[in-house]
Order: sequence, then C-alpha cells, then structure tokens
Amino acid sequence: MSDTVEKLLEDSIEISAPAERVWALVTDIPAMAKWSPQVVKSTVKGGVVKQGATFSNLNKQGLKRWPTGGKVVRFQPPTASTPGDFAFRIRENRTIWSFQLEPTADGGTRLTERREAPDGISGLSKVLTKVVLGGQKPFTDELRRGIRQTLERIKAEAEA
Repeated sequence: MSDTVEKLLEDSIEISAPAERVWALVTDIPAMAKWSPQVVKSTVKGGVVKQGATFSNLNKQGLKRWPTGGKVVRFQPPTASTPGDFAFRIRENRTIWSFQLEPTADGGTRLTERREAPDGISGLSKVLTKVVLGGQKPFTDELRRGIRQTLERIKAEAEA
C-alpha cells in the first residue's frame, strides 16, 4: 500500500484579502520559493506567467536537490462571478498543481491548493520517490504538510 500514489491532495484556507491580491501572489511563480517548503527556486521562461508559460524549478528535501519543469495549463483570473483557477503540470511526474480562489461574502478569499495525479505518476518518479525521497507514503505526508505550510505563508503575505 505504501507505493500507492494518492490521486488528490488538497487543503484550503480562508484569507482576509481580496481574490485579486491572492491571485497576484499565487501566480507569481518565481516567488513560490518563499511559500513552498519544497521549492528552492523557480524561473519562468520569458518572465511572463500566462496560459502556456513554461518554467523550471529547483526542489529540495533536506540536502537533496532535483530539477523539474512545469507548464501553466489553466490561467483564469477571478471575477465577481467566477472563481480564479491557476494550474500547472509538472513534466517529470505528470502531476497537476493548482490554486483555486473563491471570493467570500466578507470580501476575503478561500484559497484551495491541490496536487492531482489523475493518471498516477511516471515510472521514473515512482522509482525515485521510493529510492531517493523515502517512499510514497512519507513523501505524500511531506507534500500534505507542505501544502498546508504554503497556504499559511500565502495567507500571511496576503494579509500583511
């Protein structure tokens, strides 16, 4: 059972800031290293985050470092009538990471972060997770904690 890849990891947080402010933060890919405990550095090719934009990441776990590449697959800013939806696919493992922003009645935002693996992850990622990153269950638990930490850090910055 420990080699099973969970198809969906998600968590949400209420933020006392308008959705437009939260959107500006979550779509700032180079700033993700400030919020995500796994990201060391992100660089967007061409410098502009938009639908189809590609980027590279340097990730970490303890002293271990590894590169990944991503592509923005959804880029829908929030409006008065629709939630914001920002998502990117990681090339190496096929997962989709996303942020959904829903305006709340009090002028704030409900921010949900997800890691989806609808088709599982690549064979190479399964092997590397098992051999290098401690196995699926411990790594998934680490990702779950990282999602929570990311949301809390974005909340703190949005409310500052």
